[in-house]
Amino acid sequence: MSFDRELEERLVRYCAVDTQSDADSPTAPSTNVQYDLLRMLEAELKEMGAQDVTLTEYGVVLATVPGTAPGPTIGLLAHVDTAPQFNATGVKPRVIRGYNGGDITYPDNPDLVLSPENSPYLGSKQGHDIITASGLTLLGADDKAGVAIIMTLARHLLENPDILQVTTTVGRGAERFVLTYASERSYASYGQFIIEVELQLREVRSKDYESVADGDLAFAARRLAEVA
Repeated sequence: MSFDRELEERLVRYCAVDTQSDADSPTAPSTNVQYDLLRMLEAELKEMGAQDVTLTEYGVVLATVPGTAPGPTIGLLAHVDTAPQFNATGVKPRVIRGYNGGDITYPDNPDLVLSPENSPYLGSKQGHDIITASGLTLLGADDKAGVAIIMTLARHLLENPDILQVTTTVGRGAERFVLTYASERSYASYGQFIIEVELQLREVRSKDYESVADGDLAFAARRLAEVA
């Protein structure tokens, strides 16, 4: 399966799982429904051969991809919960193949329109495959796009030990992760991958969007495949 298709499959599958957060909850995670996706990720990491796979009592899946050369510990981090303000029950991700550059309508909400007139970035994606929700819920690409990228990258690293180094960033909410793994400091740029293969460094940047997730989601992983 290509990186594009693997990322798409993972994003669609992960977004369909309700992980809505609760801003008023004192617990971690803030809602029990998040464990549905967390347990799915735990099982997938074990299946792909990751080490030390653990689902913690505070709702974090931890896993290790063993290094292939001496070096610092690198942390890859994403969150599974979605915004508390928007419904995440019954999310129906849909893939629009070969976007024609016009308005995008939603089957479950005919009054809702996503248009390049008010979203110029969307207009630049003519010909790309676009993923949206059906109109009654959020999609959940923040940050299930990040989850999909990390899971795809983990699988590729485990299957390709010739890759020497991968660096990415962490942001807020990383305190427990850092205490667990003592990873290197985070960088200022979000969504950045620095990949070293055969002593050549290449920088890859990726973006994820809450309303629309398109081919840019696959960019980092696809470039990784090109240099691997």
